[in-house]
Amino acid sequence: MNILMALSQLEVTGAEVYAVTLSNELIKRGNKVFIVSDTLTKETEAKYFKIEFNKRKLFQRVDHVIKLLKIIKENDIQVVHAHSRASAWSAALACKIAKIPLITTTHGKQPVHLSRKLIKCFGDYGITVCENIQHQLVTELGVDKSKIEVLRNPVDCKEYDFKPLEDKKENIVVSIIGRLSGPKGDVCYDILEEIYKRDDLKIRVIGGKEVPKRFEKFKEKVEFMGYINNVYEEICNSSIVIGAGRVAVEGILSGRPVIAVGENEYLGAIGISNIEYGLKSNFGDISLNDNFSGKVEVRGISQDINNAIAKSHGSLLELRKKVERNFSLEKIVDRIEKIYSKQYVLKKKYEIPVIMYHRVIKGEEEEKGVHGTYIEEKIFRQHMQYLKDKGYETVTFEELSNNNYKSRFDRDKKLIILTFDDGYKDNYDIAFPILKEFGFKAVIYLLGDLKYNKWDVENGFTPEKVFHLMDDEQILEMQDYGIEFGGHSMTHSKMGDLNPKIAKKEIIESKEILEEKLGKKLTSFAYPYGHRSDIVKNFIKEAGYEFAVTTDNGDISFQEDLFDIRRIAIFPTNGKFSFRRKVTGKYNFIKMKRQEKHMNR
Repeated sequence: MNILMALSQLEVTGAEVYAVTLSNELIKRGNKVFIVSDTLTKETEAKYFKIEFNKRKLFQRVDHVIKLLKIIKENDIQVVHAHSRASAWSAALACKIAKIPLITTTHGKQPVHLSRKLIKCFGDYGITVCENIQHQLVTELGVDKSKIEVLRNPVDCKEYDFKPLEDKKENIVVSIIGRLSGPKGDVCYDILEEIYKRDDLKIRVIGGKEVPKRFEKFKEKVEFMGYINNVYEEICNSSIVIGAGRVAVEGILSGRPVIAVGENEYLGAIGISNIEYGLKSNFGDISLNDNFSGKVEVRGISQDINNAIAKSHGSLLELRKKVERNFSLEKIVDRIEKIYSKQYVLKKKYEIPVIMYHRVIKGEEEEKGVHGTYIEEKIFRQHMQYLKDKGYETVTFEELSNNNYKSRFDRDKKLIILTFDDGYKDNYDIAFPILKEFGFKAVIYLLGDLKYNKWDVENGFTPEKVFHLMDDEQILEMQDYGIEFGGHSMTHSKMGDLNPKIAKKEIIESKEILEEKLGKKLTSFAYPYGHRSDIVKNFIKEAGYEFAVTTDNGDISFQEDLFDIRRIAIFPTNGKFSFRRKVTGKYNFIKMKRQEKHMNR
């Protein structure tokens, strides 16, 4: 997808680190990312545009919106992700005009006043970095709880080696990390007042562009290092880390005792007993204390430094594991990508259509069979002619692998996936020549080694006629043209009802047989009857498939679960008009709305 990150800042903030970390990972995954902000200090592959969101007069904000609209249009932006109030205000209006979704991440406690309640600017979907922010947005600002969730700061935990200090140094190196301006500057000042006279401490302050005048009294005993790029290296050179948010996370990952204190609350030394509370408050940055006076009380920090030094290797390692589970870059970005895709689909009422055919027949009565899983040749030709006339491009799952599916919304693309289940001989005799005539591709799902529709013929309730499946020579000819083949089990059983061992055997065995036949790896799998379970889905993943399709169920968004992709079924009665309705991309929205209405009767 094409994503625009928007933030407002005059010096490096946690929001910038969040946005840049997220952007770099999204780019690695095949997305195009752009960043717009007043300033940008962290290194990133994303293209940067300067907009001074901190200039907030009405005419300046109008200018911001105009500039955003220009960036959105020129770069085919599909979703905007804002990380500050100022940028969200302008982005909300730009996104409304451009008709694209706005996602917001709220990094701190929000001011509560009438204008904020009236003009929320939290976008189509909101993310908060901790539970306390989510609680405030819901209870004090009236944000719909169903449209907001907690996703913590994404951190690549593998980049942080766990190296607790084995020997006590001659001096205890205390690193206070954070800004020297605003509320955090006040907290830093108060901390220094409490500890700067201790001769056994080597105190360093990391952060802030300039040292405010009031801090000059500490300069004789405190090293002010300013803003630096290698914060992690300096954390490793510390005995104790003092800070909030991401600073606390990086300290814990590095095996350093952490004293958590932010602009809202002092938590003291972080241990197993208070880590959950630390997570909820983003390690002191966001408190739910209604009686907060505006001043964080840090008395007792000197003793907490002594207590923190005594932390055992085991307890520090347990803290790291807890942080890894909560701040995993991979898991958080996985979820954010799904949010982007889902909100775009909901906004545009469009998703790439995945069409499901079975048999294509001449039209003779004896060809039709009992179950009605066919389309007549003349109707199929009308379908293909419609796609050609409307400029559709057929793609296969193999072409969408390696993250290529993320570009499916690009404005120069009008994609559709044509799928055929079971691999009937008529797919070769009738459908294949028509596909070649129109220059189209398709995906056909094959059974392991069946020669005819045994699963239907031996059905005791409604036995079907015998219809033969394609032979190896026909399959290989179609593959040479560009038709993709996928797995469909061995026996066409309802996979979710099978004993897990049997289901796994069917998935693996059919894949091995087909890959041997085709001379290449299979990319996608179709669940027979669309029947599956979480266990079966995991077997599909373990077998090495990248995608799996259902029948007419699954999420509205293709990307929500790549092993639960919804398809649109084609029936004998689907002529040109109904086919056109089904391939617009809006069909699933209409169908799901009907189903919901039916269930509520």
